[in-house]
Amino acid sequence: MAPSNFSGIVSSTFYLTGIPGYEEFHHWISIPFCLIYIVGVTGNCSILHIVRTDPRLHEPMYYFLAMLSLTDMAMSLPATVSLFRVLWSISREIQFNLCVVQMFLIHTFSFTESSVLLAMALDRYVAICHPLRYATILTPKLIAKIGIAALLRSAIPLIPLLVRLAFFSFCRSHVLSHSYCLHQDIIRLACNDIRFNVIYGMVVILMLWGMDSLGILITYVFILHSVLRIASREGRLKALNTCASPHLCCAYSICAYDRVVYCPPFWQTFLSLCSCLHGSYLLNGATSAQPNHL
Repeated sequence: MAPSNFSGIVSSTFYLTGIPGYEEFHHWISIPFCLIYIVGVTGNCSILHIVRTDPRLHEPMYYFLAMLSLTDMAMSLPATVSLFRVLWSISREIQFNLCVVQMFLIHTFSFTESSVLLAMALDRYVAICHPLRYATILTPKLIAKIGIAALLRSAIPLIPLLVRLAFFSFCRSHVLSHSYCLHQDIIRLACNDIRFNVIYGMVVILMLWGMDSLGILITYVFILHSVLRIASREGRLKALNTCASPHLCCAYSICAYDRVVYCPPFWQTFLSLCSCLHGSYLLNGATSAQPNHL
């Protein structure tokens, strides 16, 4: 058992926490978690394979879907590795440098997922409101640039937080409250003034996740406005079907980052694994959907 208090001692080692109160059942609890993760990875890898091999799916909508699958796997992998190390009693220890890298990856890909969902909403807007120019506006080159921009936009704002953490001293308890590292979990253990990290972190969340959510909402308002202007009932249904799957993804994005930050530890652990599982649902849509522009 790792010590719970290191008062007066500065150490570079942190201790991860499993599911409080269920320590003796960790090995059994790991079984459904492992199955969930395998199903999720299988679903997301299937999406990537199908989009790559099926010429009918070589369209912007499915490129963004593949991008979302990659982001999901990248976001869940760091948390899953440390989770199973705890559940399988391999080790609860994690070095500070690895903890910071894990934190960076989880937060970066959480924000990237939000950006990709915004891009998917814009893709549906162009498909419905400007169908004749759809292929010329959203070219593969532009889609690649959007993906790179989404990643850089999510990663660069986190750098000041990482730089600040390098100068922190952690002389209190080094026991984290989760099975993986999060920024808000690390700074609460610091002996330094953390006001900058708290304020800057909230600003980053509002500017990235908040602006993306607002952008998605506004985009779908314009989409619905355009759909309601279509005269025929069949046309309206076709347009709504065109944006139905991205709309479900947008609903998922509302809690994508919020679930990691504000949920209790047990549900954070469970939902971080389920972030990959919804790829199995998307797989069904990817295999059956056909390009559908007005």
